[in-house]
Amino acid sequence: MQQHALASQLGRVGVWHGGLGRVPAATARRAAAEIEQLGYGALWFGENPATESASQAAVLLAATERLTVATGIANIWVRDASAANAAAQTLAEAYDGRFVLGLGASHAPIIGQRGHTYAKPLAAMREYLDAMDAAPYGGPAADPAPARVLAALGPKMLELARDRTAGAHPYFVPPKHTARARETLGTGPLLAPEQVVLLETDPTKARALAREHHTRFYLQLPNYTGNLRRLGFDDADFADGGSDRLVDAIVAWGDEDAVLRRVRAHLDAGADHVAVQPLTADGSLGLDPLRRLAPALSAV
Repeated sequence: MQQHALASQLGRVGVWHGGLGRVPAATARRAAAEIEQLGYGALWFGENPATESASQAAVLLAATERLTVATGIANIWVRDASAANAAAQTLAEAYDGRFVLGLGASHAPIIGQRGHTYAKPLAAMREYLDAMDAAPYGGPAADPAPARVLAALGPKMLELARDRTAGAHPYFVPPKHTARARETLGTGPLLAPEQVVLLETDPTKARALAREHHTRFYLQLPNYTGNLRRLGFDDADFADGGSDRLVDAIVAWGDEDAVLRRVRAHLDAGADHVAVQPLTADGSLGLDPLRRLAPALSAV
């Protein structure tokens, strides 16, 4: 699939969701159907110990008619390349090209917990793509071939995304990273960053919720802190769940207009598509903030 066609398919704004694998399938199906009805162009979902990417994608695709479903990301250490290729072909062919395979190397602590060895992620990703391309597949092939994107943060992984896939899906990044990623990718490849959003206008409450439910966890992962160092953050910003400066850069908090401004900032910096991740204090699926945001985000 050509990159410009993929960008058009995804639309300017989608949803990133990490909790759909932790609820009954019927609940996930209803959520996906409503996200489609609200007008979001794509639904990205995370892979975690509660979620297996191919099976979860099938659940969500079956519940929708037009929505693109994308893995954000499928972990390369937990399934071999042949299985990933077969899954992508099967899902894209069965659901009229509405499946996008986002691939990532994840993080050493997470991989270790699953009993795998994390080593040389860039080389591992390159070899994984080679193996996918060489993998035999005897089923009906999707036409066009399934789109692949990489969870790329640093320059080398962004270059690999540019050269070998349809583009990049960065996570836990501010618009400053989007601008640098676009410089590396050039004008053609897709750039689809994730953006956490929180509808809370009180600064103290918003930052406390952001630290408790988002930044504190991700700042324990060296890939993210390494990327943030390249953007000018340092150890002081990583302490105690994140400095105000860092929290404000990562989490778009405020009213609907504040979230819209942040989405536009990514788009102005070179993003083709922004996947908003609703952050809630009560652990809900975040459908209420997505409902509230839909009219404003449709403006882009």
